[in-house]
Amino acid sequence: MKRHLISAADLTRDDAVLVLDTAQEMARVADRPIKKLPTLRGRTICNLFFEDSTRTRISFEAAEKRLSADVINFAAKGSSVSKGESLKDTAQTLEAMGVDAVVIRHGASGAPYRLANSGWIDAPVINAGDGTHQHPTQALLDAFTMRRRLVGEDALGQDLTGKSITVVGDVLHSRVARSNVELLHTLGAEVTLVAPPTLLPVGVDHWTCDVSYDLDAVLPKSDAVMMLRVQRERMNAAFFPTEREYARRYGLDGERMAKMPEHGIVMHPGPMVRGMEITAEVADSPRCTVIEQVANGVHTRMAVLYLLLGGNEPAVSHTRTTEESK
Repeated sequence: MKRHLISAADLTRDDAVLVLDTAQEMARVADRPIKKLPTLRGRTICNLFFEDSTRTRISFEAAEKRLSADVINFAAKGSSVSKGESLKDTAQTLEAMGVDAVVIRHGASGAPYRLANSGWIDAPVINAGDGTHQHPTQALLDAFTMRRRLVGEDALGQDLTGKSITVVGDVLHSRVARSNVELLHTLGAEVTLVAPPTLLPVGVDHWTCDVSYDLDAVLPKSDAVMMLRVQRERMNAAFFPTEREYARRYGLDGERMAKMPEHGIVMHPGPMVRGMEITAEVADSPRCTVIEQVANGVHTRMAVLYLLLGGNEPAVSHTRTTEESK
């Protein structure tokens, strides 16, 4: 793997499969009475969050602590950033403190790339979401969830070749959609975007996926359907007539879910807006993997941190040796 993880496009097929295989081993660690590895003992990781977050920040913090790292949580609210401090000054402050890695979430697209390539800080940078650009660890945890559900729990070395994935909703403002399209294509899956024309970005025809405006037409062939949240906080115009109209055309309810193959799963990156893009019946069904995705997020982020900071040896052989020695 490269030194930083800024975009899903940074990952080759072998890189992505290595992360998924390592996450599989990390999931086994989670089943132990003591859920910690000493891998990153003595390392300091800073979670640099300029945007509000619950799932991603807590997931990274849990992953870091399970790898025995020292964790610094930085929130822009209540910090010098609210007084006007720049990203450069914040980064140089962290560099002076000797942090070993930075996990950054920022409202501006490109901020993690700038941090990684500016020379302000000499540490690996992991993108935890930047504007409407990328969210690579979310794409990895989604792919990990799909592989476990659709290929099998013991699917080491395998990708998602032949699987059909449908991503529905606010693609225009979604970094999750962009990351998933790139990573799923790398892993061999066929991706279809379904959204109103107003919620598709310019140039989507050049993406490595198909585009449809008819959700009912693509559901029967979908192994997984990922529903995206309508991001009102990023909208500055009326992108659809009413919420009821959006739910009627692009929402997933029980009747629509029944059109999917029996093995098909429903995914959502969270937080869910129940009653709009997804009904309570679907959100609470056994086919919905939202809670499973949260758990898998910890395993996947442990894998990313392990591979970027833990040395050259893959965790697969390391943890297997540990298990066999018991």
